[in-house]
Amino acid sequence: MRLATTVSMAAAVLLGVSAGQVNASGEKLFTDNNCNGCHYTQGPAREKTIDDQLAKKGPELWYAGSKFQQAWLQGWLADPKPIRPLKYNSLTEKNPADHPKLAAADAGAVTDYLMTLTSSEVVKGAAGKGNKMKGKMLFMGKKPKMPCKACHQYPKKKKVLGGLSGPSLVDANKRLNPDWIYAYMMKPKVFKPIKMMPVFTGVLSKKHVQNVITYIGSFK
Repeated sequence: MRLATTVSMAAAVLLGVSAGQVNASGEKLFTDNNCNGCHYTQGPAREKTIDDQLAKKGPELWYAGSKFQQAWLQGWLADPKPIRPLKYNSLTEKNPADHPKLAAADAGAVTDYLMTLTSSEVVKGAAGKGNKMKGKMLFMGKKPKMPCKACHQYPKKKKVLGGLSGPSLVDANKRLNPDWIYAYMMKPKVFKPIKMMPVFTGVLSKKHVQNVITYIGSFK
């Protein structure tokens, strides 16, 4: 049904189009635009070796609905801006900023589809409420020495500081679901069995993680 490819979930309700039709049309658009050439959507994680990771052209999306905030995702698909300063899977090449754009209506349909891709490991409310200042000390590598800033960009007043090897955390409060960050930091191998980011399990307590998430949640 072509109509469903040009309407969002909210509009579909008014038009009498079922959620299943909208999701199916979004999935079809995802495939028709060859998004699945770079991103896989069927979990669980497939990577078992570093070669598996290096063979990927883009991040996995099988838990996209648990990771991203819907409004941000729809806007990004229509007008993508680099999240990573460096090219995916590279520590030297600059991000070419060449991610394809989707028409606004198509971005809505694809977003509706991607938001159905979730992980049961992400529990609503798990991120809790931490201490922002304690989280800042952790992020900056004060105590314990886990300098998130060495790999991730972050905003400070009107400047962007931090490292380049990981995804930027500027606007993380709009982009990422705090409960996903919590699940990712507590059970990283569920989402990324092969990764460059250190594993904090057994190093940071749940409260440490909640503090860091609260600080990241202040990034605008």
